Amino acid sequence: MSAQTTERTTAAASGSVEVSIVVPCLNEELTVGEFVDWCHEGLAAAGVTGEVLIVDSSSDRSADIAVEHGARVVSVPTRGIGRAYADAVPHMRGRIVIMGDCDLTYDFRELAGFIAAIRDGNDFVMGTRTKGEVEPGAMPVLHRYFGSPATTFIFNVIYGTRFSDIHCGMRAVTREALVRMDLESDGWEYASEMILKARKLRMKTTEVPVRFWKDRAGRESHLKRGGWTTPWIAGWDSLRIMFLYAPDFFLLRPGILLLALGLPLSIGLAFGPFVAFGVGFNLHWMLLGIVLVTVGYSATQLALLGRVLDGFDRQFSDRLMAVVSYSRGVFASALLIGAGIIPNVVLMARWIGNNFRLPAIQYSSVFGLLLVILGFQTFGFTLLLQILGRTRHLRRSA
Repeated sequence: MSAQTTERTTAAASGSVEVSIVVPCLNEELTVGEFVDWCHEGLAAAGVTGEVLIVDSSSDRSADIAVEHGARVVSVPTRGIGRAYADAVPHMRGRIVIMGDCDLTYDFRELAGFIAAIRDGNDFVMGTRTKGEVEPGAMPVLHRYFGSPATTFIFNVIYGTRFSDIHCGMRAVTREALVRMDLESDGWEYASEMILKARKLRMKTTEVPVRFWKDRAGRESHLKRGGWTTPWIAGWDSLRIMFLYAPDFFLLRPGILLLALGLPLSIGLAFGPFVAFGVGFNLHWMLLGIVLVTVGYSATQLALLGRVLDGFDRQFSDRLMAVVSYSRGVFASALLIGAGIIPNVVLMARWIGNNFRLPAIQYSSVFGLLLVILGFQTFGFTLLLQILGRTRHLRRSA
């Protein structure tokens, strides 16, 4: 057990259970006792063996009350809800982990849908308030009709998913899948991190409708406790996590598109200006093509490096390493740079032979400069890729 955590329980923490209900707690003495009772009701109704594990960072009597009602309590430092889940992993005994809040907003008396979905072969099961029931007044209007739908829509567009409520706090996951996710977020953004990693790791997922109740009288939600800026900060952090793990959406696809537009334009003008479909193409178009190719090539390379760095698809990384070996990368770089230098050497010879003047634009020389740029980019990409490959190899060995 970690030196930073302590565990309390009224019963021996031994024997096998199928379900671990794991919930962070921060000063919830008003609700935590009834919440633990709800959990036991839910486990009994579902006909499964289980435990209630409260990950506590409270300064009030929440831990004592939870233990009195039959929960196991792991006390951890206050480092955020995402970090609380990560701290709890070594203490979980069940194969199925059900997560949520202990504030009685999610109805933990209804667990059968989550358990059935995991038993059906799903690795990760999201609760959805959108397809379930939301008690009037349970969600602020701004959250219900703008914040949650907007960020859910953005997530679905970026990752090609069809979730209806990515911010629902009640969810289930196999313990094995949770370990594979290796959560790194400290705060509320853990919710987005879990979903995107489930997608990246190709986990089988589904949704289960849930009931969402408003806060009990006398209780103030954590978002309200943190002030009016808290939900905005939480939303921004969620978007940050979405963007950080989306090199394909923001770099690879735009990069390929820019290359598809820029390469024909640049290659076509390498032999001089021309007219097509009544439109004249000249140096200005060629410069546009060069910009498109340069930016597109950079974006594509950065996306590939991002894929290797995040480590979600090891087979892809291994194939990329095999194709872009050090020798091949250096050879390709030298070939591009050499091909780009030749027309510029010819240009220099003409310039010197014409009393240091050029009678006309040499399109082939401009195209040669593009090849030099691409050669340098290829060399830099090869070096960085091989450095990442070596790092991955050392980590696997360790």
